[in-house]
Amino acid sequence: MRGPRAGLGRRLLAALLAAGFACAVAPAAARPARIVSLNMCTDELVLRLADPGAIASVTWLSQDPRNANMAELARRVPANQGLVEQVLAARPDLVVAGSYTTRATVSLLRRVGRPAHEFGVPRNLAEMRAQIREMAALLDEEARGEALIAGIDARLDALEARRPARPLRAIVLRPNGFAVGRGSLVDEILTRAGLVNIAAELGIESYGQIALETVALARAEVLILNDTPDGPPSLAHEVLHHPVIARLSDRLRLVTLPSRLWTCAGPSVVDAIEHLVETLEPAR
Repeated sequence: MRGPRAGLGRRLLAALLAAGFACAVAPAAARPARIVSLNMCTDELVLRLADPGAIASVTWLSQDPRNANMAELARRVPANQGLVEQVLAARPDLVVAGSYTTRATVSLLRRVGRPAHEFGVPRNLAEMRAQIREMAALLDEEARGEALIAGIDARLDALEARRPARPLRAIVLRPNGFAVGRGSLVDEILTRAGLVNIAAELGIESYGQIALETVALARAEVLILNDTPDGPPSLAHEVLHHPVIARLSDRLRLVTLPSRLWTCAGPSVVDAIEHLVETLEPAR
C-alpha cells in the first residue's frame, strides 16, 4: 500500500492499537462490567445471564422481535453492527462473538490485543447446556446459568410425558430445499417432540438438499417450515404449490415454526419443542 491510502491505513491501525492498549491496561474485574456481544446468539445468552447494567452493547439483530427472542431487553442497550471501532469505543472488559460471524472484526481485535471469546454452534442439547455454563462462567454468573439450565430441563421433562405412542414422520424444509439431518440441534428438537426426522433416516448430515419426491416416497406426515413474520418470500414456502405436495395434502400436515425459536440454542429451543407438541396433538 503506497501514497495517501497507506498513511491513512497506518494512522487507523495506530489509533486502533492505542484504543486497544487503553482497554487492555485497565484492571480486570472478576465480574465483567462492560460486555460487548457481536453475535445474535451470544447476545441472547448475555441478555439472559448478565445484569442489564453490565451490557455495553449487543448486535442490532437482537433488537428485531421478528428474529430475536430478547428484543425488548436488547432495545434498552446500545446496538452495534459488528464494527471494531464500535467495540473499542465501548471500552469493554469482555467481548463475546460467534465462530462464524464478524470474522474481520474478531481478527482486528486480536491484532490490537483485545481478543473476543468465541462460541460455536451447539449440535445438541448437551452442547447447549455446556455453552450456557461456559457463558455463565465468563460472566461470573454461574448460579444464574444453573438456574437457566434447571428451568430448561424441567420443561423438557414435562414435555417428555406428552410424547405420542407412535411418532409421526417429519421433515424440516429450509430455504432452497435444504433439509436438516443428523448432527444438528434441530434433529434433537424433532426427536424431543416425538417426531421421526426423515432427513436423518436418509443419512443427511446436518444440512442437505432434498427432492420433493422424497417427501412423498419417505411417507412424510409432517412438513415443517420456518416462519419469519414479514420476511421475504422463500423457496421453501413456494414448494407448497408444487403438485407433489398438493397430492399429499390429505395426509401431510403443515407446521410453521417461528425461526427465532430454533436459530439459537437456549430456552427458546424448548419453546420450539413445545410448539411442535401442541400443534400436532390434535392430529395424533
